[in-house]
Amino acid sequence: MSDTKREDGLQDANAQFERALARLDQSVRNLSSRLRQQQRIEVDTQRLIHERARLATELDKASARAKRLDDSAHEVSRRLVEAMETVREVLAKAE
Repeated sequence: MSDTKREDGLQDANAQFERALARLDQSVRNLSSRLRQQQRIEVDTQRLIHERARLATELDKASARAKRLDDSAHEVSRRLVEAMETVREVLAKAE
């Protein structure tokens, strides 16, 4: 084999090697980008999970308060009806 052919072969091999390194470098950059994106998604997911739990707790508290208010409103209404009946009875006796 002549020196020229050998040199051409080495240059071709070197060019292939450089292309392979460039592809590998691009693959590593793509993988790194995808990993960063996945980490951001995981952080966002954890934040949403905590926010959901906080909102569920607030909803439970608001529901309990609404029930207490509803119960109180019912009791006030019942007492008002009793008071009106008592007033009617008193007025009826006074006539």
